[in-house]
Amino acid sequence: MNFRSLLIMFITLLLAISVHAKPGAAAPDTPEGETQGPWKRLILRGVTLINGEGAPPQGPMDIVIENNRITRIVSVGYPGVPIKEAGRPEVRPTDKVLELEGHTVLPGFIDMHGHIGGSADDIPAEYVFKLWLAHGITTVREPGSFNGVDWVMDHVRRSEKNQITAPRLIPYFGFGLERNDPIYTPKQAREWVKWAKKQGAEGLKFFGATPKIMQAALDEANQQGLGSAMHHAQLNVMSMNVLDSARLGLTTMEHWYGLPEALFEDRQIQHYPTDYNYNNEQHRFAEAGRLWQQAARHGSEKWNAVRDELIALDFTLNPTMTIYEASRDLMRERQAIWHEDYTLPTLWEFFQPNRYAHGSYWFDWTTSDEIAWKNNFNLWMQFINDYKNHGGRVTVGSDSGYIYKIYGFGYVRELEMLQEAGFHPLEVIQAATLNGAEALGLEDQIGSVRVGKLADLVIMEHNPLHNLKLLYGTGHFMLNEDNQPSRVGGVKYTLKDGVLYDAKALLEDVRQMVKAAKAAQH
Repeated sequence: MNFRSLLIMFITLLLAISVHAKPGAAAPDTPEGETQGPWKRLILRGVTLINGEGAPPQGPMDIVIENNRITRIVSVGYPGVPIKEAGRPEVRPTDKVLELEGHTVLPGFIDMHGHIGGSADDIPAEYVFKLWLAHGITTVREPGSFNGVDWVMDHVRRSEKNQITAPRLIPYFGFGLERNDPIYTPKQAREWVKWAKKQGAEGLKFFGATPKIMQAALDEANQQGLGSAMHHAQLNVMSMNVLDSARLGLTTMEHWYGLPEALFEDRQIQHYPTDYNYNNEQHRFAEAGRLWQQAARHGSEKWNAVRDELIALDFTLNPTMTIYEASRDLMRERQAIWHEDYTLPTLWEFFQPNRYAHGSYWFDWTTSDEIAWKNNFNLWMQFINDYKNHGGRVTVGSDSGYIYKIYGFGYVRELEMLQEAGFHPLEVIQAATLNGAEALGLEDQIGSVRVGKLADLVIMEHNPLHNLKLLYGTGHFMLNEDNQPSRVGGVKYTLKDGVLYDAKALLEDVRQMVKAAKAAQH
């Protein structure tokens, strides 16, 4: 490995570490009375089911859960008429029964890109976890474990035992981090991957390395049964775009960096301005918003060839469009209604323009920058939708904690953006559930409502297919039958591992955290 390659790798890893602040407080053990269950036998009665596999809604249905496994799903009638008791699952004296006629049940949502804080200083894990669960997110892939392996693995184990109020956590370790031994050779790369496996990693996250290092690390990861994800950082993308890494065995790409570069036809390197500096965050994000314009167009031979090869490689796209949305409409993101009650002061301060903070790049954001990003989104969305339409796997990730995006709320916005890209709402739900489970190799356990799977469920009073905004913790603003403006919606219950969480109570806990943090500033 030559000096230049070593320097690029070192800078990339250094940036990856430096943009993450010190972790906040560890999640406390769940206090008594905050949750219900698990029960030996739980029955959800009279629900409309959206199973996550693309099937249309069906109801009324009764769902029987025994020891955290779905054991029966029974159609018990027809909409608009009373349910007859004949043929319904027997209710035993010891059963827990939820009468949910008129409610909608979906699989628990999977956030494929969820950092447990780590952006601004002192973001409590409890704050993050409760916002996730309050929005129906029952499984989170932690891409990088930047709060420290020991810290993250402690929360993984405690969540598995339901000792803390938290989603199921799937830890991916940032490649080359945690250990002080530098990775110069393919042998060292393989040793690091084996070490990560022993520490409990379920996968690895890459930012870039030389082709030989990447090849060795990905080969070893696949041998060890580890997943892999990559942010194709601009400092390395010229030697490793998405197609290059997928051919080496990468299973998932994060964001979109590296994909336009794989679609270049008349250049090898992005056309940067001559005064561009990667360490200038506005340079970085402004030029990123002009990248898709340099790629092959939808329907071209190059476009189709890249799309088809990635699909043949069973490659997963995890776009996280939501985290870049402020680039096309900064005022919208700054004025989001949930900031007042749900954004911690330390996060709000982190979001402000700051040359030292990653993603706080509003030094002089212009109309031209926003227009470029609107065009960028249009082209990017075309690829995502085309990929899905040809059988490719697209998942949902939020990357919240940056760029005015708050945990849970950012995830729901990603669902809306997939619909904007052309996904039918049923396809959106499938991306948020079954597709994520498949990408994690957990489709036999979670991701859809099927007999034999774990009891990870979202329970709502409304139909989110009609309007995805109904999933926001702040609800949907509408005119009621009395001609009065009102807010309706939000998740009612989240069921994870058979444990029932009151979503509204979780949101109230978060509001109190934010209120106390603001009071402490004065």
